[in-house]
Amino acid sequence: MTTSDDRNRLQKKYSAVYLKLETAYGHPQWRQHLPPIDELVSTILSQSTSDINRDRGFNALKNRYPGWGDILDAPVDEIVDTIRPAGLANQKGPRIQEALRFIVLQRGELSIDFLNDMPLDEARAWLVQIKGVGIKTASIVLLFSFARPVFPVDTHVHRITQRLGLIGPKVSAEKAHPILEQLGDPQTFYAMHLNLIQHGRQVCLARNPRCEQCLLQQDCSYFLDLRAGA
Repeated sequence: MTTSDDRNRLQKKYSAVYLKLETAYGHPQWRQHLPPIDELVSTILSQSTSDINRDRGFNALKNRYPGWGDILDAPVDEIVDTIRPAGLANQKGPRIQEALRFIVLQRGELSIDFLNDMPLDEARAWLVQIKGVGIKTASIVLLFSFARPVFPVDTHVHRITQRLGLIGPKVSAEKAHPILEQLGDPQTFYAMHLNLIQHGRQVCLARNPRCEQCLLQQDCSYFLDLRAGA
C-alpha cells in the first residue's frame, strides 16, 4: 500500500524528472496534430514499428483512399498491401477496417469527436472496446487529439519509470497509466511522455543503458542500486 509520504516522495521525483528532461530536450512538439480518426489509425499503424514506417503506411492509406469511409468496404487484401511499409500489415489492415466499421456501427458516422465531451474514464473505456485498441492507443488518441489529461505508457515510458522507481518493478504498462496520472500535473503529461520516449531512444536504452551519460542519475533507483553494488 502506498502511504501519503510515499506519494509525496514520488510526486517530487516526478516533478524533478520532468524539469530535468525539459531542460535537456526542451518542450517537445509532436508531429502535426491529427484529427481523432486519423490519430486512431496512425496509432494502430505505429504498433511495433518505427515512426518512419508508421508514417509511410499512413500516408499510403491517405493517398490511396479519398476518405476513411472508402476503407469500410475495400478489399482487406488491398488495405494490407497499402500499409505494408508499416509492418505487421496482415494484422493492422483488418484491425483498421474493423475499427472504422465499429465506429460507424456504434455511432452512425465516422466520427469520435463525441469523446471530448464524455467523462474521461468513459471515453477511454469506449475506445478500448475496439478490437486491437488497448489502453495505450486509447490514451494516445485522447491526449494528442483531445488534450485530455491522460498519460500514455509505451515501452520506453514503462521501462524508464520502472528504473526511476516511479512505478514498482512488477507494475505492468497497463497498470502504470493510472499510477503516473496520479503523480504529475496534467499539464506536464504531453511533454513528459514525449521526453521520456526521447530519453529512452538516446540514453536509457533497453539494453546497455548509458547511465554514465544520464542526467537522471540521482533520481534513478536503477542507477543508485548499481552504484551501491559496485
